[in-house]
Amino acid sequence: MRRFAFFTPLAAALALAGGVAAQPSAVVVTISPDFAKTAQELGQRDVQQQIDDLTRTVERVLTERHALSGARIELVITDLKPNRPTMQQVSDKPGLDPMRSVSIGGAAIEGTITTASGDTQAVKYDYYSSSLADVRGAGTWQDARTAFDRLSRNLAEGRYVQR
Repeated sequence: MRRFAFFTPLAAALALAGGVAAQPSAVVVTISPDFAKTAQELGQRDVQQQIDDLTRTVERVLTERHALSGARIELVITDLKPNRPTMQQVSDKPGLDPMRSVSIGGAAIEGTITTASGDTQAVKYDYYSSSLADVRGAGTWQDARTAFDRLSRNLAEGRYVQR
């Protein structure tokens, strides 16, 4: 039992240090008013899942990379394109096959970052697959997830606007 007594203070110190360094940034994700009509066609449930997925992805990547600590990140999804029909689309158009109907998917995101020091930076990023060959075997939101992951990595590296 005494052998483990040494590790207890060390573990507590590491947990405390990790907790301080891993302060997540405040991430708020919404959809643009222009995209709202399209969002209804995709289905509220699916769009909400993508909002939640973008929020989690940005928080996770920034926490892992210890980037933008204390910043407020406000992101607006301006476009979402699924690779396969959503449940709402299949319900509205029964001719769509949820497995064999594929399309080029992706997402477009804009917003602002307010750093802990008060500086404000614009954010703009989009990603869409370039051909149907890229979406073979893809899930409904594969390209949107790719866009979210790439945006998150760009934010962690200080690249806020895609060129």
